[in-house]
Amino acid sequence: MNRRDFLKWTGSAAAAVRLGGLVQGRPAAGQQGKRPNIIFILGDDYGIGGLSCYGSERFKTPALDTLAQTGVRFEYCFSMPLCAPSRAVCMTGRYPFRTGVVNNGSGGRAHPDKEVCIAKVMKQAGYATAVAGKWRQLSYFTTKQDAQRWGFDEFLIWGVDVGKGSRYWDPDFNKNGQPLSNAQGKYGPDLLHEFVVDFIRRHRDQPFFVYYPMTLIHGPILRTPDSAAEGADHYTDNIAYLDKLVGKLVAELDQMNIREKTLIVFTGDNGCTGQASGTKGGNSAGTLNGRAIDGAKGSMKEGGSRVPLIVSWKGTTPAGHVSKDLVDFSDFFPTFAELAGAKLPEDVTVDGHSFAPQLMGGRGKPRQWIFVQLDQQWYVRDARWKLNQAGELFDMKDAPFRQTLRLRSGQALIEADSTEAQEARAKLQTAIDALRPHDSGAATAAEQDKPKKKAGKRKKQK
Repeated sequence: MNRRDFLKWTGSAAAAVRLGGLVQGRPAAGQQGKRPNIIFILGDDYGIGGLSCYGSERFKTPALDTLAQTGVRFEYCFSMPLCAPSRAVCMTGRYPFRTGVVNNGSGGRAHPDKEVCIAKVMKQAGYATAVAGKWRQLSYFTTKQDAQRWGFDEFLIWGVDVGKGSRYWDPDFNKNGQPLSNAQGKYGPDLLHEFVVDFIRRHRDQPFFVYYPMTLIHGPILRTPDSAAEGADHYTDNIAYLDKLVGKLVAELDQMNIREKTLIVFTGDNGCTGQASGTKGGNSAGTLNGRAIDGAKGSMKEGGSRVPLIVSWKGTTPAGHVSKDLVDFSDFFPTFAELAGAKLPEDVTVDGHSFAPQLMGGRGKPRQWIFVQLDQQWYVRDARWKLNQAGELFDMKDAPFRQTLRLRSGQALIEADSTEAQEARAKLQTAIDALRPHDSGAATAAEQDKPKKKAGKRKKQK
């Protein structure tokens, strides 16, 4: 591999250590005076198999489809395969082996005194901040003081201490440090929507950041207010209601005349469950154009982490554009920071790459590979190939429907594939060597942040 290729493939990890994930010297959108409000919507257990604009035939999502028509739809966005790792990555911009949040049982390793949340970065840039929805699997969020440590001014959350009961009917929510009153007989997703709209209405004359991790469509799959009395397909109903709430939120922004000042980001925290394919507990996250997606939530296959990403900033994002740029969940942190003109935390490794230029019609500098981890399993994937922790190389040209094993432990399974596959493996191995996720089993998160000695003299990372 020549020097140019080496720098191209190691650039992602090296930039993360040196620059916190942003390219220095490029003026941020926020620094040019165009700082948008940002609403970051995270669907729960919602992969590409749940949206009609991605090819689902079973589920109809007119509001999300319309949102995509007014913005950019990314074909290749990757979360982690489960809730907690995904949420920790998008809040911190850091991969699981750095924060220690490698599965749903390790969310407590991300502590606000150790990790810098994107909300804190936005608040320091002058944004009013709020979170509404699921905080479960992450921790340390019960009081107003806890919220301030994470960077949120206001909150209505489910899943931590106060607020561990129902998330749907008669919800058990924590509102700004107190149990939500008068929730009897009400539907949780509606209350979250009302909270978000109220917060926006009160802060529409200043920049605001809303993190909106919806409770839909995670189980238990119950009836919605729109479900038929009998014989309803409640899973389909839940997707329809999620879509309806997104549409209602967009309509509220239009009514307040702030749609053109507001960036809306919609994604899902991991792939759909097997229910998307009509079989509870199945191993496919649904079908696209009649073909079954390979894998589902919790899987290291494509269906576990391939999620929708729709970004709409009316009048700014290229309307109806479909991007094939690679994006992973660490990228939201530096993207939001750049758009807000915010300073990234010093001496902290941020793994993400900003894709803000692409949202304003530019080419940007798309990442060359993405990283996915669950426990001690992980892989690096580019547009065509995927290399995992076991040294297995997969051809992903037929993803998300199939992955084909080409190399095992460096040996080609098909002789004709040898040269091309070996070259692909060498490139992806270069990225892995720069990241060092294989050290995570023995090293602490702090040790993971220390650059290699060979990299020369640099500040130690916290």
